[in-house]
Amino acid sequence: MTLTTTKADKLLTDHFAPWVQALGLSTAETGERHAVLRLPWSDRLAREGGGLSGQALMAAADTACVIAVASARGGFGPMTTVQQSTTFQRAVLAQDVLVHARITKLGRRIAFLDIALTPEGAEDPAAHATAVYALG
Repeated sequence: MTLTTTKADKLLTDHFAPWVQALGLSTAETGERHAVLRLPWSDRLAREGGGLSGQALMAAADTACVIAVASARGGFGPMTTVQQSTTFQRAVLAQDVLVHARITKLGRRIAFLDIALTPEGAEDPAAHATAVYALG
């Protein structure tokens, strides 16, 4: 049974560090093998030059993966990021970002995910990531 967006948002509040919560992430969608989080634009997350910082994008991708795995498993459980690789393709300027985390393989002890970080209203992602999680 997948998580509702309300339950996923409660996971964000209950299981993530204050600095992750300060990103302002919210759950836009959950499904059997995916989750979509919204990273709202904020000047405080921008780097010099006005682009959204890579650190904020990577943290949002990592967080979206946890929500996607929790949705696929029917609830939150222990998991650890084993690997995350991110490619930045263009700057995000003054736009919210939709973070689409899709599970490509879910085993009993490990999960693989593909993440697209796309500015709202854009067709092409601004960044792409892959991640591997160890599941408890």
